[in-house]
Amino acid sequence: MHMKTGVEQSLYAILILNMLPQRAVLPGEAISQQLNASPTYTQKILRKLVSADLITSVPGVKGGFKLRRKPEEIRVYDIYLAIEGKQSLYSSTGVFHDLLDLEEDRDCALTALMAEAENSWKSILKRETVASLYEKINTEYNPKVQALQEWLKEKMV
Repeated sequence: MHMKTGVEQSLYAILILNMLPQRAVLPGEAISQQLNASPTYTQKILRKLVSADLITSVPGVKGGFKLRRKPEEIRVYDIYLAIEGKQSLYSSTGVFHDLLDLEEDRDCALTALMAEAENSWKSILKRETVASLYEKINTEYNPKVQALQEWLKEKMV
């Protein structure tokens, strides 16, 4: 299994937006700068997060991005879906069928196991929210989080 870097960058972009005061927005350029990512790629993932109704885009000179939902309502799984989509992590290539010369309508030996593993993985991502993740990060890395918040004060609109 390989997850796109966009999931990680999206999660951290949303965690940054979570630190904004209620009416403030953060320009996409500032987000890409903080994530050390390409501005073009950052805009692409931010558009996906907007399409998934996780963040809002505010147009104009003093525009930027902010959370659309409360951090308690945004699950890590929602961010994953916004970037990766709903496709299954496992897809049989037919090796099992070829190996045993089986009809195509028979399940691959790994299908049930992989479905169980994927369901477990999804349930873990569904139980964690932006709020709970931020709380953990803020507790463990408080001085660094405070420094990031100071940076935000300079960059937010």
